[in-house]
Amino acid sequence: MHVDAEQRRKVVEFKNIAVANFSSSNWIELGSLTDRFDLVNDHPRLLRSLSFGDDDYDGCALQVLMAMVEHAPENFGEVERYITSRFGGGGESVSSTVGTGPRIYFQPAVFSVPREAPDSELVSAMMPFSGAFSGVYGAIQEASRNCGLRCERADNIWKESAVIQDIFGLIFRSHVVICDFTGKNPNVFYEAGIAHTLGKHVIPITQSADDIPFDLRHHRYLHYLNNGEGLASLGRQLADRLRYLRRPPGGGTF
Repeated sequence: MHVDAEQRRKVVEFKNIAVANFSSSNWIELGSLTDRFDLVNDHPRLLRSLSFGDDDYDGCALQVLMAMVEHAPENFGEVERYITSRFGGGGESVSSTVGTGPRIYFQPAVFSVPREAPDSELVSAMMPFSGAFSGVYGAIQEASRNCGLRCERADNIWKESAVIQDIFGLIFRSHVVICDFTGKNPNVFYEAGIAHTLGKHVIPITQSADDIPFDLRHHRYLHYLNNGEGLASLGRQLADRLRYLRRPPGGGTF
């Protein structure tokens, strides 16, 4: 099939969405719909580069999508319907990862979408970068480990030149985001807003109920004291909540 210039531009857009969102199952499904399952399954690099986050994944994705579209006249429509029905259309697309209701798809103007996919075993801690919170972070890490999860904080990551991009990337990849509103830190407020917009599970914690933003006071939060007994209690409460959030739909555990 001849692919005209407009269709080629659209295929590049489809590639951006696929790179931002596709799992191996999505590629296999699309291969089956376009009668190119063999292309996906036998491609020497596509699924491997996706799995390992290799640099050539973008090129492999574009190559496979172009081959699908060129295979048969109806395949352009199949690719377009599949991608737009699941991930929206146009540009790098971000969608909610929580819940089964309507989803929002958008292209960030300030951030770039990370290559890494969201990780169901990752917890992130959004809190002031201060030594006064080292014990709190330790309690969060221990609670995460006790649930078979791992916890990261943005100050332990340096992937991008802009700190806020590392923070966005961490929130994007996280399954659960713990936000400590103690002291009414404006950065934490901003990060909580990003987490809610991305559809993440957000657990608010604080040493003072007065520090919870007015717009969030209708949500449940964990109150704690920053001492040995208080942090031990916080760890237990967080572990209970994290275990619940780890459950897949229908019960059981991951």
